[in-house]
Amino acid sequence: MNRFTLFHVTIMKNSIAILAALLLAFANFAEAQTTPKTLEADIVIYGGTSAAVIAAVQAKKLDKSVVIISPDKHLGGLSSGGLGWTDSGNKSVIGGLSREFYERIFNYYDKPETWKWQDRSDYSFRGRVMPPSDSKDRSMWIFEPHIAEQVFEDLVAEYEIPVYRDEWLDRENGVKKEDGHITSITTLSDKTIQGKVFIDATYEGDLMAAAGASYHVGREANRVYDESWNGIQVGVLHHQHHFGELQVSPYKTPGDPNSGVLPKVSTADPGKKGEGDKRVQAYCFRMCLTDHPENRVPFPKPEGYDPAQYELLLRIFEAGLDPMYVFKKFDLIPNRKTDTNNHGPFSFDNIGMNWDYPEASYERRSEIIKEHETYQQGLLYFICTDPRVPKELQDRMNAWGLAKDEFIDNGNWPHQIYVREARRMIGEYVTTENDVQGKRQPPSPIGMGSYTMDSHNVQRYIKPNGYVQNEGDIGVPPRQPYQIAYGSLVPKKEECTNLMVPVCLSSSHIAFGSIRMEPVFMVLGQSAATAASLAIDHQVSVQDIPYAKLRHQLLADGQVLERPSKPK
Repeated sequence: MNRFTLFHVTIMKNSIAILAALLLAFANFAEAQTTPKTLEADIVIYGGTSAAVIAAVQAKKLDKSVVIISPDKHLGGLSSGGLGWTDSGNKSVIGGLSREFYERIFNYYDKPETWKWQDRSDYSFRGRVMPPSDSKDRSMWIFEPHIAEQVFEDLVAEYEIPVYRDEWLDRENGVKKEDGHITSITTLSDKTIQGKVFIDATYEGDLMAAAGASYHVGREANRVYDESWNGIQVGVLHHQHHFGELQVSPYKTPGDPNSGVLPKVSTADPGKKGEGDKRVQAYCFRMCLTDHPENRVPFPKPEGYDPAQYELLLRIFEAGLDPMYVFKKFDLIPNRKTDTNNHGPFSFDNIGMNWDYPEASYERRSEIIKEHETYQQGLLYFICTDPRVPKELQDRMNAWGLAKDEFIDNGNWPHQIYVREARRMIGEYVTTENDVQGKRQPPSPIGMGSYTMDSHNVQRYIKPNGYVQNEGDIGVPPRQPYQIAYGSLVPKKEECTNLMVPVCLSSSHIAFGSIRMEPVFMVLGQSAATAASLAIDHQVSVQDIPYAKLRHQLLADGQVLERPSKPK
């Protein structure tokens, strides 16, 4: 090909590329112009969590129009955001669409092409394995983030559910009510959505709060609901997430209070055991890491990295704790990856740095999330690079990195922080420790829970003897699976008559510690959408739906409402 011809071919290729770009820009512009500023649906779901998607699917199955208004760009919340080592509890009480989600996960891992970095037969960790193809129970409870996200995307595509992403509720003026009835919500992009029933499926409960429902933030005193494990837990040392008898000084110069305290240590009085407070249990990111060389990205040095943040870790090692405890919650999921969680006295939980998150502005929440990201990435970088870190720990950590094929649009970092708890509604019925422990019978059950009443640490304080300690970590198992009352999904009737809250539901802090598991959120999402459909059909408030019909529909759709006679 001569230079003249080559020149014209190049010009033609460039012209085609420019034309394609212009056509794409025009299409995007046209779509933006034709997207209505006012939407309408029978059921309006705010949130992009697993509960939101499942609620939307159930609404469609019941022939209701539905729309998801999601502040998130990615669907699935924690289920697709790194929490692949599912806290399932007793799996026999997980039914309906929640179980279908885990069956769909199985179907993906039943395909040979899903196993890119590991042979299917090689996966085994802590008694969990990939079930064989002919398994009677075709469910998979451990999975990679991108597989979970694909399942959620499959669901909204199959059921033709409209999803509007990156749409944030106007929390100040965006909820319109008439006679206790929500008529519409408006987002910060000035999109208004009208509906008959609204479902708040966020981790924060922003719609619930803006709609005027009562709620609580923090821990109630034990006396409020006649509980034992709520409130401040000074002196209670469950799990292994505390300093125990380790004598670790919290001061910059060990033993010298005048030198100031180390980062992440509070100088405030921790409070009296059993009393309530406004503190919130710690958040973290559930990281997806890998030790596969071809899929590993080295841990980055975050902007704002400060090695002084991790001085306590070095002192823990000096006090005698085995440095390899750091790897205790590197839970292995398929394809040589992890769901990495917090473990030990100083770990990935950013204790005490999230107390204002539940009620904070969007801007302030963004700052909190960024600070958590810097802390957590900094801890990994510190272990990998600081010369004071024990060599065995450092060498082993340097074999790990972020998974290159996960969270590819976010620097391989999870797009969802683990909001373990934020607001909790005070609704028609408050689920408490007494329900979880079987001390009373919840009325009108719409699902079941079974996981341990679990709270992560809330604060890191200084004991009277001058040493550091963590407070708030609790782990108390229920005697058996327990029922969750319908009244915990609805606000008080005088506050709002067409709102359902399956995530920030009505429960005490310690009871929420058991309920707050992703399979249960999906169970409650399905039940909420079923109740919303009945409220529309019968033209009544969500508080006045006929429970007999709700129960009948839930059982027909595979929900488990009573403990099996022979629990697995």
